[in-house]
Amino acid sequence: MPEMKYILVTGGVISGVGKGVIASSFGTILKSCGIDVTSIKIDPYINIDAGTFSPYEHGEVYVLDDGGEVDLDLGNYERFLDITLHRDNNITTGKIYQQVIERERRGDYLGKTVQVIPHITDAIQEWVQRVAAIPVTADNTPPRVCIVELGGTIGDIEGMSFVEAFRQFQFRVKRENFCCAHVSLVPVPKSTGEPKTKPTQSSVRELRGLGLSPDLILCRSEKPINHSVKEKVSNFCHVAPEQVICIHDLTSVYHVPLLMEAQGVVKYLNERLQLNMTMPRPGKFMQKWRNLAKRVDNLRKEVNIALVGKYTKLEDSYASVTKALQHACIASGSKLNLTYIEAVNLEKKTKNDDPVSYHKAWQDLCKSDGVIVPGGFGQRGMEGKIEACQWCRETQKPMLGICLGLQAAVIEFARNVLGLKNANTTEADPNCEDKLVIDMPEHHPGNLGGTMRLGKRKTILEPCVMSQLYKKNVIEERHRHRYEVNPEYIKQLEAAGLRFVGKDETSTRMEVAVVENHPYYVSVQFHPEYLSRPLSPSPPFLGLILASLGKLKNYLSKGCRLSPRNQSDVSSDEEDDISVSSLSLIEEKPVLTNGGNLNGVH
Repeated sequence: MPEMKYILVTGGVISGVGKGVIASSFGTILKSCGIDVTSIKIDPYINIDAGTFSPYEHGEVYVLDDGGEVDLDLGNYERFLDITLHRDNNITTGKIYQQVIERERRGDYLGKTVQVIPHITDAIQEWVQRVAAIPVTADNTPPRVCIVELGGTIGDIEGMSFVEAFRQFQFRVKRENFCCAHVSLVPVPKSTGEPKTKPTQSSVRELRGLGLSPDLILCRSEKPINHSVKEKVSNFCHVAPEQVICIHDLTSVYHVPLLMEAQGVVKYLNERLQLNMTMPRPGKFMQKWRNLAKRVDNLRKEVNIALVGKYTKLEDSYASVTKALQHACIASGSKLNLTYIEAVNLEKKTKNDDPVSYHKAWQDLCKSDGVIVPGGFGQRGMEGKIEACQWCRETQKPMLGICLGLQAAVIEFARNVLGLKNANTTEADPNCEDKLVIDMPEHHPGNLGGTMRLGKRKTILEPCVMSQLYKKNVIEERHRHRYEVNPEYIKQLEAAGLRFVGKDETSTRMEVAVVENHPYYVSVQFHPEYLSRPLSPSPPFLGLILASLGKLKNYLSKGCRLSPRNQSDVSSDEEDDISVSSLSLIEEKPVLTNGGNLNGVH
């Protein structure tokens, strides 16, 4: 069995410089060469996992098949590389210290003094080696290359134990199996208009002082930087010019692997890690990726979607939802124009407190072609989400509710159709008269970490628009919720026209609800955005986009097939129909960013 190769991706100067997209791009390039890749994300915070974070801390919490609540970068890896990661692919300081302390309590260290070196650093190295060998593809092929992204910035005190662990690790696995790539910022001050390499020089000097010498330096900048900057970085940072890769802000992240490949990354990695690939690569190498990048750049017809959320001040809070919408837009040949609406601003109370925000929010909602009401926790903004659901239901506006969005839709229906004016969720009002949404057996009040219904679960679908979109009756999607629809009210709701067409295997948990005689009013308890891929969009999101474009009926009548004119701006009725699944232009599947800016990996 060939030895495992490791690529460590570190960041300098500022956090959010684009390490996640660059780490994913390394994987994409190698996967295009036929090499199986896995990824590990290291977060130096003391939290055990990302489950208890506010979305304003690090963006959304991404959920894996096994129920692991992890950093959103792992979502990036899954979408880029089309792999299925596990909770252990996310390492935190908390997990490492917890493991070492448990070992100490058991007496595993035989009475020795437990210290950062060697005990913590050894635990980190062992964890990386163990997880790197776990298969992440459907065919269970063991990976050949593991890409490790070290979160934060070189010099951060909380990341020191990890840097020291990798200083030792490079000798543990031998030089030909370990490569360090350092991502740094090259700012261009407006006062001078010229790129400044001093921050990169300082960052590399600090990294080398800690015992890691970068093999590749990836210079991030707003605009393209010239060859003289490459030469300067090369001279001052102890690397050859071909080891300096310049990556400026691009129209979409689909271009990032192409830009890296064009600057000789494949050739360098092949020599440095002794990957034994045939060089040079064929002429059409990554051609399918180029086709996708070109296709995304040429989307013209806009579709206006309003996202009614609670955490709209930070777009990363809804990173996967945004990407799932973009994936659906790629399939339908449209360009996403997404408007974030703060749910609180739709509430009647805001009309008195802040009339400008109130009317602006309603104006944005009314301008939209479709509405999405995503998940969230707590009572703030709940009434605003309920208002949005009511407006969509009454005005026949396409709407997709996710998690809390389903609960809001059910409460709205109970209040305004069944006449249960005091209907609510026990999350917002534990003593409400009609408890339409209640907490679940898995939820243990008082301990918030890992107490939700998490991970991939089965849903049984009745014949409906959702079973048509999924093209099957049994689906598996990822969940992350504490509350659910109260089964006692199901008969009343269904009799009034809110059909629960998707239930769990016991038929006690409501998973999918639709309103009859509506173009598209669908709400789901699971999170379909986590399994969306650019060329295999999530069916609920595709349904929303097609309904917003007025194309859903035609799509369903053709057996869920899109004609080429539905996928581009070119109108031609004569062209043959093709299905969305046949759009698979690439083996590896990337993820779109918001405007192509790599900062913060969106």
